[in-house]
Amino acid sequence: MGKVLILGGRAPVALDHARRFAHQGWDVFVSDSVPCRLSGWSNAVKDSISLTSARYDPRAFVKELSVAVTRHKIDLIVPTCEEVFFLSRYRDALPKLVAIAVDDFEKLRLLHSKWKFQDIARECGGNPPRSILVRTIEQAREWFGVVPLVLKPEYSRFGVHVRIHPNGVPVNEAELGDFGDWVAQEYVSGTELCSYSIAYKGRLTAHCVYHPRHRLGKSSSFYFAPREAAGIRKFVEKFVTRIGFTGQISFDWIESVDGKLSVIECNPRAISGVHLFSLNDQLPAALNGNAMECVVPSEAKPRMLASVMLTAGLFQCLKAGNFAGWKRDLQMASDVLMLPSDRLPILGAARDIVSFARLAVKNQCSLREAATRDIEWDGQELAEI
Repeated sequence: MGKVLILGGRAPVALDHARRFAHQGWDVFVSDSVPCRLSGWSNAVKDSISLTSARYDPRAFVKELSVAVTRHKIDLIVPTCEEVFFLSRYRDALPKLVAIAVDDFEKLRLLHSKWKFQDIARECGGNPPRSILVRTIEQAREWFGVVPLVLKPEYSRFGVHVRIHPNGVPVNEAELGDFGDWVAQEYVSGTELCSYSIAYKGRLTAHCVYHPRHRLGKSSSFYFAPREAAGIRKFVEKFVTRIGFTGQISFDWIESVDGKLSVIECNPRAISGVHLFSLNDQLPAALNGNAMECVVPSEAKPRMLASVMLTAGLFQCLKAGNFAGWKRDLQMASDVLMLPSDRLPILGAARDIVSFARLAVKNQCSLREAATRDIEWDGQELAEI
């Protein structure tokens, strides 16, 4: 088939991609700028390649990536995390013959903005909630008054720094953090849904929707229940066609009690919807532009990060008095990390967490920040190299 290099090897979605590519006959390499034993220890992976952080030294990142592509004769590069922005920005400095599953940098900049993407979303029927760009709490209060409200930095991820005020902004609410512009968005109640898609030159080549049934507080989910949502697929098809998109693209949604869908934000990268596809589903062809039709999951089965479900998930459900629901969900889902034929990634994940914990202590930041700080991009200009 060919040779693929999957970036962001620290992420479970990278492991999932690696297993699928290998199962379908590709030689798989993974790379990252932090330890990525999670995917590197998988028997689906031929080798792990260490790269310099694209955020802190883009010149070295591009040079090392170019060397890896040439040395291993890579045919396709697939990003999974926010290194996608740096990969897109410096695409012209990489070997010309390698295919890269990314789109134009300015297009990704627009999509990553929780404010700017809304215009196109509105044109395509996504019904985004009423929003305004603010810098202070007082601006948000003046605009929305006591209307239920969500506040989030224009560029952010995993729900970090998001403030949800279902009863309006409190009088004693703390001032907004120094993260540039914030989006003040009318709060919409309902069920959270997430869509994950792949497109190639404006054609939808893969698509799925899931309900993040269990999550870490207001942050990342660890349980992914497949859902049917024809309205979401229709929107995504229109959206990727409208902008001629190539690559992986994801959206967060709220479905109200009357079935009305509102798109909340866009992430032009992989998310956990990758896990819903089986090893035989043709995501490699979708990423490479060779899928003849839109690939959808062939098995409508929930997936989960079992280690989190059995720890934080159990604690949260016991606290909420919903042990029966937790047990039911546990029995219905299969684990993302450990397969009977590929058991080492779960041990690699544990080792990676220890490494991130050490980074967190060294840099006096949270574990989540330590796990992503070297690849984050918050809309700032990226210099020429």
